[in-house]
Amino acid sequence: MRLALERRSERSMLMALVSPLIAIVLTLCTGAALFTLLGKPPVEALKIYFLDPLTDPWALQEIAVKATPLVLIAVGLSLCYLANAWNIGAEGQFLVGAVTGGWLGVVTHGTDAGYWVLPAMLVLGALGGAGYALIPALFKTRFGASEILTSLMLVYVAELLLDYLTRGPWRDPKGFNFPTTAEFDSVAAMPILIEGSRLHLGAIIALLVVIGAAIVLGRTLKGFEIKLVGAAPRAARFAGFDRNALTVVTFMISGALAGLAGIIEVTATVNHLQPNISPGYGFTAIIVAFLGRLHPVGILIAALFLALTFIGGESAQISLKVPLDLTKVFQGILLFYVLACDTLILYRVRLLFAPRIVHGVR
Repeated sequence: MRLALERRSERSMLMALVSPLIAIVLTLCTGAALFTLLGKPPVEALKIYFLDPLTDPWALQEIAVKATPLVLIAVGLSLCYLANAWNIGAEGQFLVGAVTGGWLGVVTHGTDAGYWVLPAMLVLGALGGAGYALIPALFKTRFGASEILTSLMLVYVAELLLDYLTRGPWRDPKGFNFPTTAEFDSVAAMPILIEGSRLHLGAIIALLVVIGAAIVLGRTLKGFEIKLVGAAPRAARFAGFDRNALTVVTFMISGALAGLAGIIEVTATVNHLQPNISPGYGFTAIIVAFLGRLHPVGILIAALFLALTFIGGESAQISLKVPLDLTKVFQGILLFYVLACDTLILYRVRLLFAPRIVHGVR
């Protein structure tokens, strides 16, 4: 007796739309069980995690700040995934974008450079992320290497590169030996939208990216090509679309958006380079992309929800004395349920019985 997955003849569109909500409900139920095991009141804990931040104006602004890099990265990842190109290394592209764009902030520090510095940093960040994403794309198209493994392994290279630069050649000599660069000048800082808050211009850039991606996917030939190559590669080949070229293009766009998110995060919230500039945005964005059904608008909504878990996790750490890593547990559980629901939409579970064998005869 064994379990087997049998592909369904038809996919329910209603269930495809509802499954993210089912995954969220299951995540909340599992979270309640976890809090109970930790000896915390589950209802109060879930309220602190998911409801209290929605009633606090400061928390709402912080949710938008946290959602900004998630939206940028997840939109880029969705283009890859729709084209059946699996970029898992957005975290590394995020860090390299911060490094390449932050380099200009380091070299112009204290030089009275003009207002061209910030736009140039944003361009360098996007180019850095795109160049870094090009590596696994070329490995896949030229040598047939798994883009999942190569993009993931490059994350560790990016982390070590950032760590080396901030502890070595770029370290602030006046920083009391901390692994950090000097604070960027004001011309390298992302403009703030609301005085006294951290809500910055990057949130508007993220919204523009969502609108642009929705237009590309819904109303352009390139968007049709991306969806066709991912859904029906043979039909795409007959239509004259080059899968390898599209893999390179989608990887570079994905890397550019991740790199842009990295330099926006640095210039908006950190204002210098240091080893830990990301709480795992590149990996969390994978959850955002799938929770948003790989659609730009859905990604925007999913990013706000995942950002809520970051802010709620910080509140729970203070109020309930639970570890902040519990937030990552929540996000991992959510990804598990999203993938499980998607699997059950495409397949049905069958219980198969092995045939009986009598005297060596089936």
